[in-house]
Amino acid sequence: MTKRKVQSKALQSGSTARTSANPVQKRSTSPGKTRSKTHRDHVFDTLIIGAGFAGLGSAIKLRKAGVHNIAILERAAEVGGTWRDNQYPGAACDIPSNLYSFSFAPNPAWSRSYSGAQEILAYVHSLVNDFGLQPFIHYQQNVTQLELDEAQGLWVVHTSAGAVWRGRSVIMASGPLANASFPNIRGLERFQGKKIHSAQWDHSYSFEGKKVGVIGTGASAIQIVPELVKRAGSVKVFQRTPPWVMPRPDFTTSSLSKALFAKLPFTQKAIREALYWAHESMALAVIWDSPVTKLGERLGRAFLETQVKDPWLRRQLTPDYKLGCKRILVSNDYYPALQQANCELITWPIAGIVEQGIRTAEGIEHQFDCLVFATGFDVPKSGTPYPIIGVGGRVLAQEWARGAQAYKSINVSGYPNLFIMFGPNSGPGHNSALVYMEQQIAYAVKGIRTILDGQHTLLDVKPEVQQQHNQRLQKRLSKTNWNSGCTSWYLTEDGFNATMFPGFATQYARQMKHFDLAAYRQIEVPAAA
Repeated sequence: MTKRKVQSKALQSGSTARTSANPVQKRSTSPGKTRSKTHRDHVFDTLIIGAGFAGLGSAIKLRKAGVHNIAILERAAEVGGTWRDNQYPGAACDIPSNLYSFSFAPNPAWSRSYSGAQEILAYVHSLVNDFGLQPFIHYQQNVTQLELDEAQGLWVVHTSAGAVWRGRSVIMASGPLANASFPNIRGLERFQGKKIHSAQWDHSYSFEGKKVGVIGTGASAIQIVPELVKRAGSVKVFQRTPPWVMPRPDFTTSSLSKALFAKLPFTQKAIREALYWAHESMALAVIWDSPVTKLGERLGRAFLETQVKDPWLRRQLTPDYKLGCKRILVSNDYYPALQQANCELITWPIAGIVEQGIRTAEGIEHQFDCLVFATGFDVPKSGTPYPIIGVGGRVLAQEWARGAQAYKSINVSGYPNLFIMFGPNSGPGHNSALVYMEQQIAYAVKGIRTILDGQHTLLDVKPEVQQQHNQRLQKRLSKTNWNSGCTSWYLTEDGFNATMFPGFATQYARQMKHFDLAAYRQIEVPAAA
């Protein structure tokens, strides 16, 4: 049977079988257009916002559960989410490939232990091809508002393309790493040179011989800096806080291993299980202050000492906060890059940006041809990416103004039939995000099946249930390293942690295992939409 026939059969049956031993070689065909301007006359069972990992995974599992009346709204002209946007030099995942992939869609052909962004994006495209999702994806549909039509029991979704979509349920799968964030630095608009954000990389710009300033020392920066040092005339890295950096055990996958994984899938599954439990054990160092935390700190300092010989530079790169309080980074080439002749670490605070570059607090003006902002994303710890209007006209952004809260990270009281992927307090600090994502998808599918089987029912989390859930979460979070005093993107300005889950991935899975109907109030809709 040809691959095309297999895909056609999968499309008809909702099959989730993989169709290739090497699924990352073919990209999905993305038409870049939606197939009609308005959908006012059609009611979907589920509208999925976003065609990244979460959106595509949700569609696959919904179809397996018999829900085929779905639409995926993608704001861009191509699938991929954060891996479509983050294609900067050196972009890669800091979780092993065999764990940073769906358990139900293994890829035996990963080229190395930690795959690069292009290979991960190819894997995302393979999901579209292998599971027949292309007919359900509508491109260039940038959502501008979600509003609940209580009388009809439907969510109405508006997009910037002028389209209107209606659905009995909505899965927000745009993810927390969707909108690039520029720092709030005085004079940002004054700089006359080239400005590039890590999530909006300009591949047409030549760095050869250029003077480049890099703002940020987070997960993107430590991948970008080594690549820039190879190309640019000079690179200055502006550091506010040194990160904890650990070695990265990255190796090329042998042809023998690929063949073994393809022929005997249980061998790759065993590798995945081993990686999962290895990362689970890291929670003891990352989440709570324990003897394992001290051991991890000693490892980090030893790694720094072996890679950086200059005592003063080593002192500048030594964190003064607890391991785990901020995101732990992995890199083998960041420290060596900082010691190259054309690279300099600047630890003076930035006073402002001027026409020719950056002025630091001691009064020195550093001149550049290009500024690279490796400053991450606007993670919605409060507010929402677009207006979401629920029961009685309530607005979610207003309710989340001082910190986002939800029930089991996925549902919010007052917004029935709305499921949020990577919602409040779902962030992993030690394990693969996709492990958590699969649990969220499974929970959403159970909820949506309950809604559809109940005919005209809206399911809304009881406010007291949500309140009790969050009181327990915040009590547990108060004892974690994330809440131990340092400033990080995990916390709001007033120190509220709306981002991380305070426990093991196994605990999160247990939380999401059962869809407890008693936690919801059921609102009967008078008539079918």
